[in-house]
Amino acid sequence: MGKDALRYDHMVEEALRGVVRKALCEVAEHGLPGAHHFYITFETDHPGVELSDVLKSRYPEEMTIILQHQFWGLEVEKNSFSVTLSFNDRHERISIPFEAITSFADPAVKFGLRFEAQDHPASKAAEANTGEPASAAAQSTGSETVQGEGANVVALETFRKK
Repeated sequence: MGKDALRYDHMVEEALRGVVRKALCEVAEHGLPGAHHFYITFETDHPGVELSDVLKSRYPEEMTIILQHQFWGLEVEKNSFSVTLSFNDRHERISIPFEAITSFADPAVKFGLRFEAQDHPASKAAEANTGEPASAAAQSTGSETVQGEGANVVALETFRKK
């Protein structure tokens, strides 16, 4: 694609990441309403992700967190969010750039989003090892909770030029 071409795929992805940011801002300010809860899958090796060494060794590439009952101190910034979660009765503070997110789901309303893996060294290494983009692997292991009947999952491949 020439450098004068408009990248609608990037614009759509940025807008949809804004949906995730807005949802997290609402929850940070007002708490989770009703039965809403979030499954957030992200690349643990993405630049800017902050995890303890224990969590990094346990989840070297990808991790899914659930924001439902036990989370504390949710803070949302322009490009990332931070939250404290309980892992084996131990509180851990994690920070996740929005660009590290590969899927976001709210099963209470059968809503989900999937994002392409961002270009960084770990994604390129995965592609070299498997012959497939890292995003393809993330797509297949994404949020199974929203893939049932009537689920509203927005896959960005729909908007991508093949």
